[in-house]
Amino acid sequence: MVPLFNEEESLPELMAWIDKVLEGRGYEVVFVDDGSTDGSWEAVRRLKDTYGDKVVGVSFARNHGKSAALHTGFRLVRGRVVITMDADLQDSPDEVPELERKVLEEGFDLVSGWKKKRYDPITKTVPTKLYNWATRRVSGIHLHDFNCGLKAYRREVVRAVEVNGEMHRYIPVLAKQAGFHRIGEQVVQHRARKYGETKFGLERFVNGFLDLLTIAFLGRFGHKPMHLFGVLGTLMFVGGFGLFGAIGGYKLWALSQGIEAKNIADISAFYVALVCMVMGLQLFLAGFLGELVTRNALGRNHYLLKDQV
Repeated sequence: MVPLFNEEESLPELMAWIDKVLEGRGYEVVFVDDGSTDGSWEAVRRLKDTYGDKVVGVSFARNHGKSAALHTGFRLVRGRVVITMDADLQDSPDEVPELERKVLEEGFDLVSGWKKKRYDPITKTVPTKLYNWATRRVSGIHLHDFNCGLKAYRREVVRAVEVNGEMHRYIPVLAKQAGFHRIGEQVVQHRARKYGETKFGLERFVNGFLDLLTIAFLGRFGHKPMHLFGVLGTLMFVGGFGLFGAIGGYKLWALSQGIEAKNIADISAFYVALVCMVMGLQLFLAGFLGELVTRNALGRNHYLLKDQV
């Protein structure tokens, strides 16, 4: 499957390369045009005329992002093994047979490419290294290159994961959360860009780390928000109530001893206690509402069955 955006010049060469590598085998290439503004969709149509049933194409009315393209393509693929690669010719189709073998013969659910030697500018390689390090620490998945577009999946994996927003960077994490733990990697060739311009920018780097926080939160608390908000809310409420009790107790003790004490409203700690109690109550209600949304608005639970007899 090939998601693409403004890659008109690369497509004929990429398809010819794929056809050469997979000559004599049954396969299909699903091209998902993410609202290209050049002649990419016309190029896909020409490939369809040339290669027939080997090519499946779908085009968005506007640009939605790579995650949307992958999500759509995952619903269209039919093969036992699904290979994804970028359309810019930086991923080599020569890697496909070995990726497929690892899935079929070695039993991996997902095999991610590792571009060990890269030909990208330093403005892309350094942020990528930081991003991969952070993702390994958060997810516990020991891959060197999470965002490599060249990956192989069992079809069951792509049917199970929900790729939305900008979560395509974290498909291995999503797969692990869905119950697919056999995740491996393969060193793959990285080629310098031949046509067009890179789509990578500082905004994507920043968004990548924000998405990492999102997926870490959803993976742990997405189906049980009360476990986070409820605990935090209870702690804050109890802490605020305890501080308020201490202030009130001191006031009563001072009165019993005939000691002049400040009015409670003049004690700054009183307002700290009040804020903690209010925020604690709000957090608890947020957790409760999150539970209602999770259990009722979704309509049903999504549990992946491993087997049935």
